[in-house]
Amino acid sequence: MEVQTIALYSPLELTIELTDEQFFQLCQENRDLRFERTSTGELIIMPPASSETGRRNAELSFQVQSWSRQNKHLGIAFDSSTGFKLPDGADISPDAAWIRRDRWEALTPEEKEKFAPICPDFVVELRSPTDSLEKLRAKMRLYMKNGVCLGWLLDRKNRKVEISRQGREVEILDAAATLSGEEVLPGFVLDLTDIF
Repeated sequence: MEVQTIALYSPLELTIELTDEQFFQLCQENRDLRFERTSTGELIIMPPASSETGRRNAELSFQVQSWSRQNKHLGIAFDSSTGFKLPDGADISPDAAWIRRDRWEALTPEEKEKFAPICPDFVVELRSPTDSLEKLRAKMRLYMKNGVCLGWLLDRKNRKVEISRQGREVEILDAAATLSGEEVLPGFVLDLTDIF
């Protein structure tokens, strides 16, 4: 019997109708994959990160978490495995995120146990070598449309940073060494040395 090989594009995008509960169960039963869902129901299936991308994501999450722990009265940090239900209905997972404590505490315990129905105040996306820059830019626009105050798109391939802020044009930095959390994350400085 001949074995057939099917090549799938990464990430795989399917249109499938799932309730919020069905989508949550799909994610729980397939923890080796990352799922996102657009507001129109398009299911996006992403493979696990490569080892090098995972290492860089860990450094990114560590720095955000370290600052957040020192300033725990301000808010809560989240890693790349966290899903959020955005106001427009999309279910999305940034590489790192942070939410003001008062907004997080306004959620019920049940909401916190699933994909919390809240848009983070701050998000970061780290481009891996296989990520489409245009798709990441579209994802950042989605975050901003849903209420993110500050978003960073880290393009390590080109050593560029795209900074998104509410009501302003995207700012592009070349070969930045650090980034400031500005008024959204006061006092936070991201060291890009081990991320780029």
